[in-house]
Amino acid sequence: MTPSDLLTTLNWRYATKQLDATRKIPDATWAALEQSLVLAPSSFGVQPWRFYVVDDPELRRQLSTASWGQSQPVDASHYVVLTIRQNLDDDYINRYIETAATIRGIPVESLEGYRKVVAGFVGRLREAGTVDAWAARQVYIALGQFMTSAAVLGIDTCPMEGIDPVRYDSILGLDGSGYATVCGCAAGYRSAGDKYAATPKVRFPAAEIVKHI
Repeated sequence: MTPSDLLTTLNWRYATKQLDATRKIPDATWAALEQSLVLAPSSFGVQPWRFYVVDDPELRRQLSTASWGQSQPVDASHYVVLTIRQNLDDDYINRYIETAATIRGIPVESLEGYRKVVAGFVGRLREAGTVDAWAARQVYIALGQFMTSAAVLGIDTCPMEGIDPVRYDSILGLDGSGYATVCGCAAGYRSAGDKYAATPKVRFPAAEIVKHI
């Protein structure tokens, strides 16, 4: 992909309001998009999230209702709900460190210094009552990677913040699970009737929002 190709792709992408419910993303393409979520970066690499791909039509219908009647959860080829791991604790951090040691083939003891740094940082966030807000910011990094990956593959997306997260949690059975909804994202193919596909993007001039200092 050339720089010109990248900009063409980013200009093609938009928050798709109307999706063609008859078109489905090929399995191999969707598998790659799931991996784009798995491979998303996060602070310290701790991945304080879980992504729910909602396949069940009835659940999708209920999620549409909990999205103020927006149709994307129903019409999308695939619908993902992005959640945070709530109140991230030392057990979760320890599991991450153990996983890192196993994957890299090194003694877990060799990561003790790093574990203390991560646990200390997250612990201070818990004490301040901001750890879930921090985790939500990590989720948006994953959302951005997912949407960009989709655009590169010619797949339309629409991030969904106009939702009732509490109702989402109830519909998906997340209450008491340790995970909580942050946002959703619909993926599929734009409808031929979506007028927003041809609507020019509204952006402030680059010189105004990008400064070299």
